[in-house]
Amino acid sequence: MERTTLRRRALVAGTATVAVGALALAGLTGVASADPAGTTVPPVSADSLSPGLLAAMERDLGLDADDARSRIANEYRAAAVAAGLEKSLGASYAGARVSGAKATLTVATTDASQTARITEAGARAEVVGHSLDRLEGVKKALDKVALRKAPEDVPVWYVDIAANRVVVNAASTAAGTAFLKAAGVDSALVTVARTAEKPRTFADLRGGDAYYMNGSGRCSIGFSVKRGTQNGFATAGHCGRVGTTTNGFNQQAQGTFQGSTFPGRDYAWVATNANWTPRPTVNGYGRGDVTVAGSTAAVVGASVCRSGSTTGWHCGTIQQLNTSVTYPEGTISGVTRTSVCAEPGDSGGSYISGNQAQGVTSGGSGNCSSGGTTYFQPLNPLLQAYGLTLVTSGTPTDPPTTPPTDPPTDPPGGTWAAGTAYAAGATVTYGGATYRCLQAHTAQPGWTPDAVPALWQRV
Repeated sequence: MERTTLRRRALVAGTATVAVGALALAGLTGVASADPAGTTVPPVSADSLSPGLLAAMERDLGLDADDARSRIANEYRAAAVAAGLEKSLGASYAGARVSGAKATLTVATTDASQTARITEAGARAEVVGHSLDRLEGVKKALDKVALRKAPEDVPVWYVDIAANRVVVNAASTAAGTAFLKAAGVDSALVTVARTAEKPRTFADLRGGDAYYMNGSGRCSIGFSVKRGTQNGFATAGHCGRVGTTTNGFNQQAQGTFQGSTFPGRDYAWVATNANWTPRPTVNGYGRGDVTVAGSTAAVVGASVCRSGSTTGWHCGTIQQLNTSVTYPEGTISGVTRTSVCAEPGDSGGSYISGNQAQGVTSGGSGNCSSGGTTYFQPLNPLLQAYGLTLVTSGTPTDPPTTPPTDPPTDPPGGTWAAGTAYAAGATVTYGGATYRCLQAHTAQPGWTPDAVPALWQRV
């Protein structure tokens, strides 16, 4: 398997080039460049970044608006340069990452003679002992064992680009060592690290948000997609199986799961009825919607923000790509590990870097009060698996139709209000009745107390 991958990269190495001049950025001036799939990175401008995204980056990453714009611009450039170098370095490529406030790009190689090529492309060169192919080969061996039987007390494993090793997070050294032995991998390439992490999926079976599954469970929409003329959205596989029906946030009939994979991977798509029009936007939760311009994958260290129906906007950074995680339901692989928090009900929701769609929320540990680690299923493999097209700002869409309407607003005298953070036990009035909050949340349009019994109880 490793040799096949090496040959594949070697074949493209002779023809690939890095067009450094075309990648130059001045602040957020436009830049377009080819990604490995032959698509282009859309031009980026300051106006294309949502105020809500910038506000979340300031809150979670400590960046003011100017710093956030500068960092995103640098991350876009880094993604394009890294993609070109991965091709041109071939089998010696050992991964790429960004670091520091200015998102400085580092590209690793096992061949010291390639450092000049990396430097000329505008990146910092690092010579390491193991190629990315070799480390991913070790991880694939671990994945193969885990897919047959999920390892006990081993929740996460991934390739750590910065450390140039495979990292296995385990509840004990003995559990990690047993996992390595079962897979028959070279332990010299692996670090076993102790962890108390217990990842779980974020589907909330109490219902009452972005969409309902068969009238009960609740998850979040990822991104608008199309398959031919059929409209729909991408989401997490654990949210529903093929044939599962969905209702929208306002309880109107919405669609049906057409494809779903979980465990193994965690992706799915829902075909929607004619009442729902796909838009190239992500819900900004009161801070302005974010426009989706494409799906160029960001590199390790890049900033990323998540939109979810329970906790709204939160930001962090990409920690590792191609991570494997063991949930109570089984092991999934190929997800991205992040420092972004999430909570039940956020599953399936959008991950986006700047205006580039990254993936859909899978699961994790912790919460948005104390912090946590969350994993997302990358979007591009999802689109490829089901033959879908991401709806973007450059994608022609069907003529606008009248979208489902929000429930009527509260009559005079009611105290419930969208945008307000409610704690469990808080009481409000709505429609002449009094309701008690059952679950802490920030109210959104359509989440009126009479419409979401999972959040409110009439008293």
